[in-house]
Amino acid sequence: MNKPLVRTNSATITLLLFFLLHFHAAVAQNELSDSQIQDRLQVINQMLEQGKSNANVWWYGWLIGYSAATIGQGAVFLSSDDKRTRQDMALGAATTFLGAVGQIITPMVPGTAPARLSGIPADTPQQRANKLITAEKLFKECALREKAGRSWQTHVITGVVNLSSGLITWLGFKRTIWEGIGNFALNTAITETQIWTQPTRAIKDYNDYTKKYEPGPGLSGRNLNINCCFNLYPGGFGISFCFK
Repeated sequence: MNKPLVRTNSATITLLLFFLLHFHAAVAQNELSDSQIQDRLQVINQMLEQGKSNANVWWYGWLIGYSAATIGQGAVFLSSDDKRTRQDMALGAATTFLGAVGQIITPMVPGTAPARLSGIPADTPQQRANKLITAEKLFKECALREKAGRSWQTHVITGVVNLSSGLITWLGFKRTIWEGIGNFALNTAITETQIWTQPTRAIKDYNDYTKKYEPGPGLSGRNLNINCCFNLYPGGFGISFCFK
């Protein structure tokens, strides 16, 4: 007759599970040595610093450009007495305003990542281990932000805005279809230029980083597996654990 591996009461089980959880955390934290952690932190920080300048130039450049165009067209709208001019300026200001808002609500993470990372303390081995976890998540966030900026969804969103502007010119303002097409083509050229000039360095750097380093448990989301087996028997039960 097979006997359970462990016979215990509920209090003992609670203490055992508490110990296992802490053991699990300790194993995950000790997967990398402190020197390995410092090496990875240095690589990530260097890569983020190298991509910061272009990311900020692109983001602020387009934000300032859209904002200036909105203000300029708004000023012409207010000062002009010509109906067609006022219509064009009002529509143009509306589209560039949407462009500026788009920049604001989708901040360029690679441009701010180094500052965010530098604010995390790394004075002790435990702090450095925790900082590496955050750094890798932030690095991935940078790559995903750049990927989203070049995605088909972004092309569709800007395309809908540009198409709406062209239809308003044609049907709303009762202009010729060619004027509507011209409006659509001009706005499309601007937004496509914005999309294709967006930096993508973080995507390449993140891929290089993941190829160079094999992410350890606790750093890549993989965890130590603990299988628990319960055995029931008259008057009690048994519990066994298997680590993988």
